[in-house]
Amino acid sequence: MPLALLALAISAFAIGTTEFVITGLLPDIATGFAVDIPTAGLLVSGYALGVVIGAPLLTAAATKLRRKPVLLGLMGLFIAGNVGSALAGSYTEMMAGRVVAALCHGAFFGVGSVVAAGLVAPQRRAAAIAMMFTGLTVANVLGVPLGTVVGQAFGWRATFWMVAALGVVGALGILALVPDRPADPASNLRVELAAFRRPQVWLALGMTALGFGGVFASFTYVAPIMTEVAGFPAGALTWLLLVFGAGLVVGNLAGARAADRALMPTLVVLLAALAAVLAIFAVTAASPIPAVATLAAVGFVGFATVPGLQTRVMEAAGSAGTLASAANIAAFNLGNAAGAWLGGVAIAAGFGLTSPDIVGAIMAAAGLAVALVAVGLDRRHNAAPGMPA
Repeated sequence: MPLALLALAISAFAIGTTEFVITGLLPDIATGFAVDIPTAGLLVSGYALGVVIGAPLLTAAATKLRRKPVLLGLMGLFIAGNVGSALAGSYTEMMAGRVVAALCHGAFFGVGSVVAAGLVAPQRRAAAIAMMFTGLTVANVLGVPLGTVVGQAFGWRATFWMVAALGVVGALGILALVPDRPADPASNLRVELAAFRRPQVWLALGMTALGFGGVFASFTYVAPIMTEVAGFPAGALTWLLLVFGAGLVVGNLAGARAADRALMPTLVVLLAALAAVLAIFAVTAASPIPAVATLAAVGFVGFATVPGLQTRVMEAAGSAGTLASAANIAAFNLGNAAGAWLGGVAIAAGFGLTSPDIVGAIMAAAGLAVALVAVGLDRRHNAAPGMPA
């Protein structure tokens, strides 16, 4: 794998850390700005909204620009947002910093996926994308716990200074290692938007939102599931999250290898397995050891889908894959938000703390149904080459 992928992975690590580290700092931030926990929690929603808005808009604006300067500009936006968060004198300023940092998220992973795929042979595209996304998975294993420890020891502002510094390292890596290649001369905004006329692009986005949304329906409520249902003490959550994070890392790499060999069959199998594992988790959560094993399996299978889902939308979009790739990052975040909300609705309705696992299983099964429709359209298209993909 080219060294340029390491620079992309470091940048992804920084972005992943700033996205999720806020959860471990909410009490301190709430105290610092004299707001309640639910209000502080809106900083998570604000970030997600920034991702959804920034992914298509910034990617569309950068369609004709050279990819390396675009990546550097996005990292500059990321650094500025985190510096703004570190210096924020009010809750409003903090929210603004979060949104500015989030604007780069979707566009970076969208453009970065195209750059990563272009650095390797076609049969290695999913593996290259997975290498970049490894930074995101490792952020959950190392970056978030480290950022939480730093914030608890030196104040939450120190965490955002740390993340900004990581962004500088990532930007320097891109500057030094990523080749400066022009954008595809045939690509323009009209061509990129035309890709969304293809049913397979929308089906790919649907697979992403539903399938990965199923993961977050469960993971959002992992703390009460593992403490109040499985019976672990609150202090055990750190190593339980490490177990989940280890599953993410291994699943990401294993899923990429399988997707490079057979993309759609891999996604069909993984989405079916994800639905099954989430349903099983609703049962095993009542016993500590089976609960830990199933938690690791959810992480493994859930993130094993990511390289394939990202590769699929790029494949469906053809040569106009940059905007579709960024839209898929937005679909991940929309799915995360929907899964978390639906899981909360199930709990509030009185179905119990394990009900988000069932919600997640249903969402993953819906993603599987969409994947099967996509496979059917592929077969029809292959049988009649004149049909639109």
